[in-house]
Formats: sequence, C-alpha cells, structure tokens
Amino acid sequence: MYAIVEIAGQQFKVEEGKKIFVHRMDAAEGETVEFEKVLLIDNDGVITVGAPFVENNVIEGKVLGNARGDKVIIFKKKRRKGYQKRCGHRQDFTQVEILSIGEKGAPKKKATKKAEAPVAATEEAPEKKAPAKKAAAKKSTKESAE
Repeated sequence: MYAIVEIAGQQFKVEEGKKIFVHRMDAAEGETVEFEKVLLIDNDGVITVGAPFVENNVIEGKVLGNARGDKVIIFKKKRRKGYQKRCGHRQDFTQVEILSIGEKGAPKKKATKKAEAPVAATEEAPEKKAPAKKAAAKKSTKESAE
C-alpha cells in the first residue's frame, strides 16, 4: 500500500515504515504529524484518485529530527565583462517516518517492528568431517604413477 501526498507544496510517494526528507517543518522531534492532502492511494491494486484530494484520508508520521542538506553553489558569470558572483546555501530538512496510511477516525494500528521468532533450543548434531586419509592416498598414487 502506498500513497501520493502533498507536503509543503511538493508531492511524495509514501509507504508505511518509509522515511522521507521534507522541507523544514515546525514540529519537535518525536512529535506526530498528519498530512491531509492525499492525492492518490493504492491499496493492493485498488487505486483511488482524488479530485483534487482523496476525502477522509490521512497520512500519519513521526518527526525523527531536523537536518541540513548539501551545500548548493550558485555561480553567475558574464563572459568578457569581468562579472562574477558566487553565493550558496544549505537547505533545511525534516526527516519524517510514515506510521500509517488510512481513513480519518479509523482505529490506529501500532507501528511495530517485525519481531524475530524465538529460536527453540535444539541439540546440534556433531558435524561430520570427511576423512583426510583418502585425499592423501589419492595424491600418493598419482605421484607413484608419474
């Protein structure tokens, strides 16, 4: 199941458990946020397209933290005029983990990590090793034949 959602003027394809970087949001780390501008939902092959948004659907996410992107350099030049201008910036981002995709007011599922099944204690059989004598015997017969 995935959805296309509009966040801060940009469209993102989101799935449950996926982490995305969006433009800086006014939310503290660990806070949950809801995105209501859902454009499309694909639920195992059943596609729902909004006009412009899908009604009564919401995407819930958890803010993991704020970060800064790589430096972007802006360089302007006019040849043969002696004009050069150089400046740059670093974009601010917020990392969000998508918790659930669903309808408003629907019972919330707890996002749990897949727990590994406990391994039952079993007796391990001793490993059988091939006898080294046969390999040595083959080598000696080859040497004697030569």
